[in-house]
Amino acid sequence: MQRTKSIVQPPTFGHFITVLSIDGGGVRGLIPAIILEFLEAELQKLDGEDARIADYFDIIAGTSTGGLVTAMLTAPNENRRPLFQAKDIKDFYLKMCPEIFPHDWRSTVKKAFKSIGGPLYDGKCLHNIIRNHLNETKLGDTLTNVIIPTFDIKKLQPVIFSSYEIEEKPYMNAKLSDICIATSAAPTYLPPHHFNTNHKDETYEFNLIDGGVAANNPTQIAMGVIAKQLNNKNPDFPYLLYPQYGRYLVISIGTGDCKIEGEYTADEASKWGLFGWWYNANGSKPLVDIFTQASTDMVDFHLSAVFQNHNVRNNYLRIQEDSLERKMFPLDKATKENLDSLVDAGTRLLTKEVSIVNLENGKLEPCGKETNAEALKAFAKRLSEEKSFRHLNSPRVSKADPTVCLEKKPYFEAPKAISIA
Repeated sequence: MQRTKSIVQPPTFGHFITVLSIDGGGVRGLIPAIILEFLEAELQKLDGEDARIADYFDIIAGTSTGGLVTAMLTAPNENRRPLFQAKDIKDFYLKMCPEIFPHDWRSTVKKAFKSIGGPLYDGKCLHNIIRNHLNETKLGDTLTNVIIPTFDIKKLQPVIFSSYEIEEKPYMNAKLSDICIATSAAPTYLPPHHFNTNHKDETYEFNLIDGGVAANNPTQIAMGVIAKQLNNKNPDFPYLLYPQYGRYLVISIGTGDCKIEGEYTADEASKWGLFGWWYNANGSKPLVDIFTQASTDMVDFHLSAVFQNHNVRNNYLRIQEDSLERKMFPLDKATKENLDSLVDAGTRLLTKEVSIVNLENGKLEPCGKETNAEALKAFAKRLSEEKSFRHLNSPRVSKADPTVCLEKKPYFEAPKAISIA
């Protein structure tokens, strides 16, 4: 099974392998929406108003709400351009989140009863919205390669939907709507999603929940998929004798953490039973907070160390807010006040200094005086240059203009310019 050709020239014709990753986090997806709007606007300043984020990344990975954003950025419209501009995502969330997660008194009463014997929301509204927008679009139709993690509760193992896998495993070429519904099915909030795919008279069954239980930050999964393609000698990728992290350009966008030191203590937690671990008096859900933040931070911790150790720190940009107020943290809090606060948080995040993980204490700390906005501008310039270089270096044949007929010249050597201390 052949997937639709990506609109992005493959990295074998360029200097870099480009990766965009978006965390999970429910309504907090508004934070990466603001960051992505800024990035796309910078790309449009460089390459024109038709520029879209999907034009610049070899892989876009997203978990849960990040998976929805990934689909919005990469699903094609009737003209084979992205279904959404990045600037449209914020308004989409502001309009749809209150419908998906209603907060009137009736819904509050319903949730009080449902929490005892089922998920807080039936998911019908979310499912209808996703299906109405994505229709029959399949994984193989996306405009660039995507990676969306889920978890199969019947097999008790992660299921990673990857554009690169569907030629080898055609049964993974599921509807993008089914994949998005599955990766958003957060336990206790939304019901698991069951669907089947068929290939050569065989039926393949999926029983999936939110990919955040396996990889709330999917950046490392994306890097792993790339490593597999390199190992398999995929001709779209440059031949590398060993991992060259200078060949990667990675932007990883978080949905915000609520790290209030001292909020959870061993003395307090020793009094919790099953209910206490699932629901705290302050409205938090300790167990959910712990497993999502642990997986998110471990990925950032690892990649920060790797890129620093290879002296290419500037090739990895993690944009994350780790001091959200507790009241802003619930993934289903879709009140107007909270949604507006999340938009403000995303806007302020652009003005904050770029931070990296302190490898001693695991905390985010500023590195230099460059703001996230300035770092994104620098990345936009590098992405634009990379796109132009690939265009010039790839084979082109034009009957109208024979001068653009170029030989295939894969770029195998890492340029010195990318070794940034």
